[in-house]
Amino acid sequence: MSRPIILLGVVAALNGFLAVALGSFAAHGLQHYASAEQLPTWQTGVRYHMFHVMAAFIAMVISGVVGSGCRGYRWALMAGWLFIAGALLFSGSLYLLVLAPRDWLMWTAPLGGGLFLVGWVTLVVALIRQWPRDKAVEK
Repeated sequence: MSRPIILLGVVAALNGFLAVALGSFAAHGLQHYASAEQLPTWQTGVRYHMFHVMAAFIAMVISGVVGSGCRGYRWALMAGWLFIAGALLFSGSLYLLVLAPRDWLMWTAPLGGGLFLVGWVTLVVALIRQWPRDKAVEK
């Protein structure tokens, strides 16, 4: 595996650890810092964080399978990084909104959500770029 693929995997794994730790914190300690009305916001952050950690791993696997010399490689890697960036902005802003509400944080969640959407489209492009160009390739 190439270094960019390994780096994406390491960052995704660390984000997976963080998502599980923050979910555990919600179950066992968040009630001391937040109201019951704020818990669903935190849980939404954890859920989308973990979903997109898994999406980053999928992108990593696709980039590893297609290899660095193939057409979809860079697109798959880019999708993985978009998922990570989206998780940090979207979920991170929800975590901060619960712990330290600030008006400017309201703009970071939609930006992170937009990165999720762009990441999914980028992953589709990566897969389409791997599509065989003619029937002879399929045999």
